[in-house]
Amino acid sequence: MVRLPGRPVSRPPRPFGHPRAPLAPPPDGPGANGDRPGVLWAAVTGRSVAGQVFVLQVVIVLLLVVSAVVAQVLQVRHDSDTEARNRSLAVAQTFANAPGTAAALRSPDPTAILQPKAEAARKATGVDFIVVMNTQGIRYTHPHPDRIGKKFVGTIGPAVAGGTVVEKVNGTLGPLVQSVVPVKDANGTVVGLVSAGITTAHVGGTADQQLPLLLAAAAAALALATAGTALVSRRLLRQTHGLGPYEMTRMYEHHDAVLHAVREGVLIVGRDGRLLLANDEAQRLLDLPKNAERRHVLELGLDDDTARLLASGRVATDEVHLVKDRLLAINQRPTELRGGPAGSVTTLRDSTELRAVSGRAEVARERLNMLYDAGVGIGTSLDVTRTAEELAELAVPRFADFTTVDLFEPVLHGEEPRPGSDLRRVACVGIRKDSPLYPVDHRIRFVATSPQAHSLITGQSVVEPRLRDAPGWRAQEPERTDKVVEYGIHSLITVPLRAGSLVLGVANFWRAEKPQPFDTEELTLAEELVARAAVSIDNARRYTREHSMAVTLQRSLLPRTLPEQGALEIAYRYLPAQSGVGGDWFDVLPLSGARVALVVGDVVGHGLHAAATMGRLRTAVHNFSALDLPPDELLGLLDELVGRIDQDENPDEGAAVTGATCLYAVYDPVSRRCTMARAGHPPPALVHPDGRVEFPEMPAGPPLGLGGLPFETVDLELGEGSRLVLYTDGLVEDRERDIDVGLELLGDALRRTPDSSPETTCRTVLEGMPGRPSDDVALIVARTRVLGTDQVAEWEVPSDPAAVSEVRAAVTRALNAWGLEELAFTTELILSELVTNAIRYGRPPIGVRLLRDRTLICEVSDRSTTSPHLRYAASTDEGGRGLFLVAQVADRWGTRYTPNGKIIWAEQPLP
Repeated sequence: MVRLPGRPVSRPPRPFGHPRAPLAPPPDGPGANGDRPGVLWAAVTGRSVAGQVFVLQVVIVLLLVVSAVVAQVLQVRHDSDTEARNRSLAVAQTFANAPGTAAALRSPDPTAILQPKAEAARKATGVDFIVVMNTQGIRYTHPHPDRIGKKFVGTIGPAVAGGTVVEKVNGTLGPLVQSVVPVKDANGTVVGLVSAGITTAHVGGTADQQLPLLLAAAAAALALATAGTALVSRRLLRQTHGLGPYEMTRMYEHHDAVLHAVREGVLIVGRDGRLLLANDEAQRLLDLPKNAERRHVLELGLDDDTARLLASGRVATDEVHLVKDRLLAINQRPTELRGGPAGSVTTLRDSTELRAVSGRAEVARERLNMLYDAGVGIGTSLDVTRTAEELAELAVPRFADFTTVDLFEPVLHGEEPRPGSDLRRVACVGIRKDSPLYPVDHRIRFVATSPQAHSLITGQSVVEPRLRDAPGWRAQEPERTDKVVEYGIHSLITVPLRAGSLVLGVANFWRAEKPQPFDTEELTLAEELVARAAVSIDNARRYTREHSMAVTLQRSLLPRTLPEQGALEIAYRYLPAQSGVGGDWFDVLPLSGARVALVVGDVVGHGLHAAATMGRLRTAVHNFSALDLPPDELLGLLDELVGRIDQDENPDEGAAVTGATCLYAVYDPVSRRCTMARAGHPPPALVHPDGRVEFPEMPAGPPLGLGGLPFETVDLELGEGSRLVLYTDGLVEDRERDIDVGLELLGDALRRTPDSSPETTCRTVLEGMPGRPSDDVALIVARTRVLGTDQVAEWEVPSDPAAVSEVRAAVTRALNAWGLEELAFTTELILSELVTNAIRYGRPPIGVRLLRDRTLICEVSDRSTTSPHLRYAASTDEGGRGLFLVAQVADRWGTRYTPNGKIIWAEQPLP
């Protein structure tokens, strides 16, 4: 401990608890005028620990400085010699090998040539001399001209022999290092010598420059040591608050007083298990004997568990032990963790009264946890029944032993509850399965005296703490209620499921194994749970209503029955999504000439908007198909329509048609050709009569509404009995699998149904789907039929009005062969008008074709693209009544265009 300067060794004791007087520096000497100089003086005098550390630091710094200076001088000397050797040798070799040196030595006057060069090289390289001599050592050059012609001072023998000499000598210029190298001619003969030398004084001098730096660093180190010592001394004084021995003694007295005054027992036990210290509270709580200290804790008369804990020294945190009539919370930690003596310190706290409070807090915490779990776990789905089950599962067994939920019947269908109607039990969860309570799906009508009826009428909760003594509840169904009481169910809470002003039903909480009856506090918790569940059930009810409305709308927009046609044998399936209503649709459209159009489409999204959009697109396809357009042109018109719908819709309402796809296929049973085009839709699957499955390659096309890109068609020739499978992406695509995997699964399912009917194929395909689809699925399976040659009759008609009679006769013969004599007159009338118009207004060649299918179809074709129009002729008009007559006698008639012209057709029902 650092003693402040000027503090007396002994001071009179001051009363316990009185504040300590502020310390003052000595009146004289350093520090008399301020605190900081006094601290510095105490630090450097060596009378404190900080001062002694400072002296030691000064000694270490001085030793380091002396060592550094000696090492620096030695290093500088070594470096000077090395530098002198290297420089003199380099200069000598460079001058000896310089061009013209050897030639100058053989000249009559080498000095005249070499002296200027040697002096110039000496000044440029910084050496002290460059001497050129002959092999006998006679100088030709020298910095002092008076020494030219005299003998060189140094060793030249090895150089004359062709070697190199580097040596230190005391020459005429002083101590120096000189090098002697030979000068050789072109033949390698030594013709002279060159010596370069430099004095060590010119190379040295570094030590003189670095020594001040070392001394300055030493001074800085001493200054830092002084400042550091002062800071450490100041910090020590601050940490001890300037306390001396007397103050420290008083501080320990304070600690001892506090130790024995606190309301928490403190024990210190040594490594050998002997009690070293016990404060007054510990002696009171443990009822220790007066001579307890220095005795082993196992000998103090404590209970076995508490004595073993104190003797073990192990870590304990809030362990509760019953000591006599007290519940003590014991905490124990070892004392050697931070370098203290071996042993343990134990604290004791009387928690007898706190135990009851903590029990109530634990109950409150459990209730808060239950409410939190209710907020998270109730309402995870938009299903009324599942939400009621979640409420019952949450309450059992944490709150009740059995929980039942009863809802009005209309609520289950998404409607508002009707008071007075029956309730249905939708959830019944308990700790056992054999309870005599009403089972799930049981229809219940509560009597007026029952707690449930009271809750439904008033909207208030009811507590029946003792069901055995509740006549109103027992009047519900005496035989069953007697069984309930005998089963052990003894208490009931009934809470109405209220959502705003609507009472959706009641939730019943039953208690059997827990002996305590329900109380008013538990009623509050039950009401909180039911209130949260009621909101979720009402949301599920509203969703059910909207979902039912959307499903009803969608069902009304989809075809209810397939139209009659003879070209395809068709089966279909439509599966709604697991949640929500999508915009998938399909259609079968009979066309002229016994042809049939198949359509599947998909509007991305779910809900009423998707279903309504699907209806608009389906209606548009119906209208466009009546024009007998090719698939690519029909998709083009549909694409323009979707684009116009998007422009007309308000973008803020989110009603734009985004992501609509469609596939349109037309099958002709006469030519067995199928023409298809698609707009972003999955390709169809084709099952050949031999069971082979393929997915025809066809351009995908952009989804509807994008515009700007044309659609392309693909023509396929289908054998009789081929199955064409059209579907939406919900069949092959899912969140958990890629569309390629779905196509492979579809192909495998189709391969398992060779020669199967379309109905069997639909069933097999849907059974092979993994789980419930997450999106709507529309599926059409169409098996092709063919109109044989015995059902088709064709003629080519010359462009001559006289040929009309021949056509009528040929048609009459064909009808007689088919057994359709009853249709001969009307057919002749239709053909006469149509053929006459084609001859008069059309362009050859003109063709006539009769098709016997479900109806008798008469077709007249020509190369003209002008279509006839039905009109009402005036009484004075000579013509214009032909098409009117055709429209009167035919069931349907119309015009369709072909790449080579047009076809006018008329259908008559078969007799």
